[in-house]
Amino acid sequence: MGKLGKLKAIFFDLDHTLWDFERNSKLTFKDIFNDYTFPFDYLFFLEYYVPINHKYWDLYSKNKISKKELRTIRFRETFDILKFNYDDHFLNDISNKYINLLPTKNKLFKGVKKMLKTLSSKYKLHIITNGFDEVQQKKINLSGLSKYFGEIITSERAGKKKPNPKIFEYALNLTHNSAENCLMIGDNFFADICGAKSVGMNTIHFNSNFEDYHDICPIIYSYKNIDEIINKL
Repeated sequence: MGKLGKLKAIFFDLDHTLWDFERNSKLTFKDIFNDYTFPFDYLFFLEYYVPINHKYWDLYSKNKISKKELRTIRFRETFDILKFNYDDHFLNDISNKYINLLPTKNKLFKGVKKMLKTLSSKYKLHIITNGFDEVQQKKINLSGLSKYFGEIITSERAGKKKPNPKIFEYALNLTHNSAENCLMIGDNFFADICGAKSVGMNTIHFNSNFEDYHDICPIIYSYKNIDEIINKL
């Protein structure tokens, strides 16, 4: 673990770190399923969709599929497994509904606003996310998070996705910070932790997905006592 200099800025991931993606996605599909007739309910659908979505987001972060492909292929594969008949028009329709409705949901992880209020009084806070530009800003605004953050750095804005070091270098340059004075907090070991470490940033792993244990940096499962953990870095 690198020695943290005088901490000046904290960078957060958004989805699965502050904004409770799984809860909000679940609420979104509950609404969407009211607009269609399916031979299964949304909870049954999600049992298949969630791991498929994770798989394709991982491929997207590794530049193996495009944004356009990601938006529809996750639905295509899920419906294929469920043996539900569809056409391309239907796939585009449900994908657009999902993208438009998802950011209107505003569930956050427990203690997020209290934590951000405390930390924003001491440090500059920013976001680094691989999410889509048009969606992430809406999530931040509609969930009441915008007042806590300076820069919202998306992979589309930076031109690179986490874990590519260039998105972290872009964030450091944009905010006029040095890596040793910054901390990255995120849920994804590969994208957030390894990516930030590659440029010398300190890290805290908010392990909301219960990824495998490691000793690369502190692992937390809630934001309780986050101040104490930061002070020990």
